[in-house]
Amino acid sequence: MPAMHLHVIGICGTFMGGLAQLARSCGFRVTGCDANVYPPMSAQLAQAGIEVIQGFEADQLDLAADVWVVGNVARRGMPLIEALLNQNAPMISGPQWLGQVLLPRHRVLAVSGTHGKTTTSALLAWILEASGHRPSFLIGGVPENFGVSARLSPSLTLPLATAAVDGDRIVPFVIEADEYDTAFFDKRSKFLHYRAEIAVLNNLEFDHADIFPDLAAIETQFHHWIRTLPAAGRLIVNGRESALARVMDRGAWTPIEFFQHPEHWSIGPVQGGQDQEVFEVFWKGALQGRVASPLLGAHNRSNILAAVAAAHATGVAADQACAAISSFRGVKRRMQLRGEVRGIQVLDDFAHHPTAIATTLAGLRAQMQRLQSLGRLIAVLEPRSNTMKLGVMSSRLASSLESADVVFGYSGGLDWDLNAALSPLGSKAQAHADLQTLVAAVAQAAAPGDRIVVMSNGGFGGIHERLLAALA
Repeated sequence: MPAMHLHVIGICGTFMGGLAQLARSCGFRVTGCDANVYPPMSAQLAQAGIEVIQGFEADQLDLAADVWVVGNVARRGMPLIEALLNQNAPMISGPQWLGQVLLPRHRVLAVSGTHGKTTTSALLAWILEASGHRPSFLIGGVPENFGVSARLSPSLTLPLATAAVDGDRIVPFVIEADEYDTAFFDKRSKFLHYRAEIAVLNNLEFDHADIFPDLAAIETQFHHWIRTLPAAGRLIVNGRESALARVMDRGAWTPIEFFQHPEHWSIGPVQGGQDQEVFEVFWKGALQGRVASPLLGAHNRSNILAAVAAAHATGVAADQACAAISSFRGVKRRMQLRGEVRGIQVLDDFAHHPTAIATTLAGLRAQMQRLQSLGRLIAVLEPRSNTMKLGVMSSRLASSLESADVVFGYSGGLDWDLNAALSPLGSKAQAHADLQTLVAAVAQAAAPGDRIVVMSNGGFGGIHERLLAALA
C-alpha cells in the first residue's frame, strides 16, 4: 500500500517545515511549496529528502496529494488555494493535522509566551533528553544539541503513517505553543489544537497586531487554551507577569506552579563569570539544585527556571534538570556568533519585539562589562514582523535600543519613517533603505573589539555574510 501523500503549503516556515520533517519520519510521502526559501529550513528539508516547489501555482493540483496541509501563509486569491477550494480538495491546517495525527501518541509539553518560547522549548527538550526520556519535539529554531528543529522520539516504532494510535502516552512531545492564528479558514490560536498536558506560560505582551486588536484579545485566547487543559496536568506560570495573572484570574482547572515566585520556583543570588552564570534553584524555599548556565541575562534565567519546573512536572528530578543545563549549547539565531573579522564579532539574534530587543542588548551589554570589553555594542535591526511592519511598536523602538552604542536600522519596505522613530537616539542612530548601503555603513563604523548584533526574524538578505565580507 503506497504511503499517504501530504503536500505542505508554506513548508519553509519553522513550524510547517518541522511538521513536514516529522511527517516524513512517520512514513508519509511529503512534498511542499513556498515563496521564500532560505536556511536553515531549506537545508533541513533537502537533508530530509523533501521536494520543495517554488510558488503557489494551481498546477500543483496535478500532484494529486491525499491531504493538503495548509500553513497560515496561505491566503484567498493564491492560485493553488483557489484551485483546491474549487475542487473541494481535503485541506487541513498544520496544527490540526499535528494535533490529530501525531500528538495523541505523546504526552504534550507546550511552551507559550510572547518571548522565550524557542529557548525554553529547546532547554526543556534537552533536559528530557539528558535524563533519558528521549522526547519528540517541534521547535521554532534549531537547538545546537540536536541539529534539527523537529524530531520524532527514537522510542517510537516507525513508520507511524498507518499505525493505530498507541493508548499508552509515555513519550513526551515538546512544542512551541503559538497564539498566532491557525489558517485562513481557522482563526483560532494554534495552541488550541495541541491538547497539552503540561503548559508553560512564559510571559505575555501585545504582539501580532495584524490579527489582535489589543492585549486583552490575546489574554482571551490564552484563557480559551487554559480551558482545554486537563486537571491531571500542570500549568507552569511566570509569577511576575500581570497579564498572565489576569488570565489566571478568569479561572483555571489545572494545578498551577509559579516560577519567578518566592513561594514556588525561584533562584538565589547569581554569580557571573566570563562565559557562564551560576545560581541555585529553590522550590518553596528548599534547595533543589545548582545551575551553571552558558546562557546569560535575566530573561534566560527565567527561561531556565520555567524549563526546570516543566521537566520536574514530567517526572525529572530537579537536581538532574539543573545539572543538564551546563551542557546546553544554545539555539541557532539566538545570540549566535556568525563570525569574527579583525577582532569584530558578528552575532545573529531573532529579537524583533521591543522587549526582546531590549533584553537581548542588556544581556550582551552585561557580558561585555563582565569581560571588561573596551569595544562598542553595535545594533543592526530589521523591523520585519507583521507587527513591526504596521508601525505599531515604532514609538518603543528608540528606548529598546538605548543599551547600544551605535544603531543601524533597515527601512526597506516600511510604510512608516524609521529615521523618525530612531530620532530620540540622536546621532548614534541611522536608517538606510538600501541593504548594500546599510552593510557598507556598518562596516565603515565598526572597529576592532566591537560586537555587531544583527536582529531580525527573517533572513535579512544574507546580511551576516555580507557584513563579514565587507569587514574583511
